[in-house]
Amino acid sequence: MRILVYILLTFGFIIGCNTSKPAATANTNEQLDATKLSDTVTIANDDLEYEIIIIEPGFNFWLASRAKPEGFYSQEYLENRNRIYVTEWNSRVIQPQRYNPNLYEMQIDYQPQIDYGYDVNYKLYNYFIYFQLTYKQQLAGFVPRI
Repeated sequence: MRILVYILLTFGFIIGCNTSKPAATANTNEQLDATKLSDTVTIANDDLEYEIIIIEPGFNFWLASRAKPEGFYSQEYLENRNRIYVTEWNSRVIQPQRYNPNLYEMQIDYQPQIDYGYDVNYKLYNYFIYFQLTYKQQLAGFVPRI
């Protein structure tokens, strides 16, 4: 009789655990997808045939709430800073033994002779500032400021 009770309890426990997992997994996947979509910034220009996709949790919110508004910096200022940041970023990407390869995953193809426009330079610059403040990195000889 005791063995039958143990078998029923074990069987009930197994069934109880299995029925709750699919609902939690589906809900978690929906939340992750919503988070990825809300934290994805895509910058595209059909004329120049380029696209920048930034997938960084919290960047969209940070851009809207803490970054200086568009027009605060001149395009020339943003281009100059982006050149410096991109050069240092790419240098760190090719040195995975020295810098965390989880932070510096891909090189950025930023060509100074191309006019990417204000929007691209603004968002790229602010991503570098966000990255440095969030991960406590310093990409250039000066402290990032917002």
